Amino acid sequence: MSIESLTAQLRDFAQDREWEQFHTPRNLAMALSGEAGELLSLFQWLRDGQVSGWLDDPSNRTAVEHEMADVFGYLLRLADVLDVDLEMALRAKIDVNAQKYPVELARGNALKYTALASRRPADS
Repeated sequence: MSIESLTAQLRDFAQDREWEQFHTPRNLAMALSGEAGELLSLFQWLRDGQVSGWLDDPSNRTAVEHEMADVFGYLLRLADVLDVDLEMALRAKIDVNAQKYPVELARGNALKYTALASRRPADS
């Protein structure tokens, strides 16, 4: 299923219920943030090494999948309402990040791009 067809399905779902009135950019952004928080809460007290075992429990995996789907769904609705082409926006952002985080400076570390700038060799 494509992003376009998922977006259309979500749009139809909202229209059938007359929910467009509630799907303002502000409300959708808040809902997206709330769902991201619900996803985060599932992992809140787990150590990194515990996650894979925790996900072996089907109820935990289903909870994660549902929260991820909620986040994705609200993001798609927000993009639809704002007429944002998410695929194009993501490709553009990847290009921006490639400039900010050149492979030779960013490989193997988690430094922010502003800290990487000081690692650039001086131009001769």
